[in-house]
Amino acid sequence: MELIGNLVLQGVQMLVVLALAPGLTGLIVKVKARLMRRRGPSILQPYRDLARLMRKDVVLADNASWLFRAAPYMIFSATWVAAALVPTFAIGLQFSWTADLIALVALLGSARFFLALASLDVGTSFGGLGASREMMIGAIAEPAMLLAVFTVALIAGSTQLSNVVAFMSSGEMGIRVSMGMALIALIIVAIAENARIPVDNPATHLELTMVHEAMVLEYSGRHLAMIELAAALKLLLYVALIGCLAAPWGIAPADAGPAGFVTGFLFFLAKLAAGGTLLAIFETSVAKMRVFRIPDFLGVGLMLGLLGTLLLFVSRSL
Repeated sequence: MELIGNLVLQGVQMLVVLALAPGLTGLIVKVKARLMRRRGPSILQPYRDLARLMRKDVVLADNASWLFRAAPYMIFSATWVAAALVPTFAIGLQFSWTADLIALVALLGSARFFLALASLDVGTSFGGLGASREMMIGAIAEPAMLLAVFTVALIAGSTQLSNVVAFMSSGEMGIRVSMGMALIALIIVAIAENARIPVDNPATHLELTMVHEAMVLEYSGRHLAMIELAAALKLLLYVALIGCLAAPWGIAPADAGPAGFVTGFLFFLAKLAAGGTLLAIFETSVAKMRVFRIPDFLGVGLMLGLLGTLLLFVSRSL
């Protein structure tokens, strides 16, 4: 019975991230609209858009291969598994031993790989443009995230997320400059990976600016719904990851009762709301940069992650 309860709790966490991901996107759009003194769509609008896309027929190009048809499901599966690995309302769940920071980077990298391949499969100019820009961003974003991960792992003494969160919530953490550098690097990577302003503007479809939208122009119906839901899950993943590292409050241990899990869930909702609101304020306050300035932006995150790792080695050698 204990094993069944643990499996049910793990399944609840997987369903929670799946159910809240479109709502986070809707919250960001709503807050941005209100900041610009517009009414804006409802927070539930992404759910309606996904339901409408699921009901539509799929239109495929004549030269689309099996990879083009299978890629949306592989992208969605890899992103959903990665999002489910990040602690939300509880730690130490049944599959927490698989929640490794290196595995998280690998899953996100595989999703990017399949998306870039699918965008090149049909042979359109927009697909090649978006894939080349996505690979350019990934070539700098992945090393920056790995360096931030190494910094966090060196501080916590583990790459397992449950152990990292448990260490962060304990009193042993203190104030560390290297951890602050790693968090800033992670925020920069999160902005770039999710194609948010100033790297990309998800509200436009201009060929001179778009990155993510250029890769999915040939998709429709349920295939497009899978990719859009995967993008929402990826955004929730980064917000949850930054939240559990920077503010690991309220996360319940595995042996907590129902009250502890409910409290952890409420704290998780508050973190998502705070993260979405801050992202909306940030996007409203800055302008989109040129494509050729993106490597400079990501280079800041790469250098911060490297400095954070080097600072740990230097401080431990003194």
